[in-house]
Amino acid sequence: MHSRFESPWTWRLLGGVVLLLILQGAGILLWISSSRAESEAPVKFNHRAMVQVGITCLFCHADATRAPAAGMPSVQLCMGCHSTIATDSPEIQELAGFWQRQEPVPWRRRYQLPRFVYFSHRVHVVAGGFNCERCHGDVGEMTVAEPVVDLNMGWCLGCHDQQPNSHQLTDCVVCHQ
Repeated sequence: MHSRFESPWTWRLLGGVVLLLILQGAGILLWISSSRAESEAPVKFNHRAMVQVGITCLFCHADATRAPAAGMPSVQLCMGCHSTIATDSPEIQELAGFWQRQEPVPWRRRYQLPRFVYFSHRVHVVAGGFNCERCHGDVGEMTVAEPVVDLNMGWCLGCHDQQPNSHQLTDCVVCHQ
């Protein structure tokens, strides 16, 4: 009687699966290394300096009060102040370069939720009355904004469970529309 592992087709199939797993692992490693390289901000933006002079999160991220996404500040908004303030700073000169070339700053996302998750900044900021620090940490003490929490389902549900209307907020369709 023959074992099923004695067939040459079985070994070829097994070899193909192993090769596929190796290639998939290599792809994941490449993705991780490219993600780290992309985490570098296109302009070194010092949040702490802005907060120290009284600029709030919503001044630059005004869409947070009216849209699902908080949005990123336009070069025009930045240059509204920085055409006269700190113009000799290397970071501001880099920003002015985008303005002169009429290019948007290619800001990089710090948080990326899966496509099947619906999240609205407006609902949380306006209706919920939450401040930005609740999810983003004390960005006002950061020179470069970095994620401080892992925005996963358990973390979100932990917060939803603490709300007065938690029975409504833990329904799957609230976040998975």
